[in-house]
Amino acid sequence: MNPLTNNSADSDIVLVEDDLELSQLTQEYLSKNGFNVIVIHDGLEASRRIPEINPALVILDIMLPNLTGMEVCKLVREQYRGFILMLTALDEDMDQMLGLELGADDYIIKPVQPRLLLSRIKAVLRRSRNSSSNEVNNPILPKDRNQIIIGHLSVQTNSRKVCWKQQEITLTTGEYDLLTLLAHRPDEIIHRDLLARDLRGVEYDGLDRTIDRKVSRLRKKLENFTGKNPIKTVRAKGYLLSSCELKD
Repeated sequence: MNPLTNNSADSDIVLVEDDLELSQLTQEYLSKNGFNVIVIHDGLEASRRIPEINPALVILDIMLPNLTGMEVCKLVREQYRGFILMLTALDEDMDQMLGLELGADDYIIKPVQPRLLLSRIKAVLRRSRNSSSNEVNNPILPKDRNQIIIGHLSVQTNSRKVCWKQQEITLTTGEYDLLTLLAHRPDEIIHRDLLARDLRGVEYDGLDRTIDRKVSRLRKKLENFTGKNPIKTVRAKGYLLSSCELKD
């Protein structure tokens, strides 16, 4: 049994893939590594079952019968906050962009390399667990390691709840993880390569815009509550969370 899973709900993965052979091979490989994999072959069924199952992670193909992966992603994001990993072909750059805009957290190129997929899954779940159990060092409030408070923004690391002036901000798992990375070091530039390694488990190649799109989604959500732009872009370097924008 993989030590990351421990037979808990953290080991539940929903794989949405209409290729029967590929889905079976992927299910067998992940199961051997300690995960409980629920396979769904139909987009419409996936849109109904993902919120009900509420897995730790969803692996979602783009081309599906009845509903596309894009449509599924958009529908389930209204109820499901967990991590969504899109499967995309090499020639589907626009699909990658649209998937991230609709609420996907990351993507992986088909044909899927099993070890790369497993590595990506482990990195995601490890980060979620470390955040929940408060293993990340918190330099902001050493007397209260269960939350980070910057101005009117509070990030509760035990419950993974984010509030602005006591109003909860609904974030996906990927958005929450990004925010905690920035919030642990406010007013400090966090470089894209660090964000790529920590959030995606890959090295930043200078071209990939996945992190930029994730920042854009998080920024829009924060702006809706704060009326300001608390996440600043530092050209050719990365991003910082401005404490001034989170105060009156």
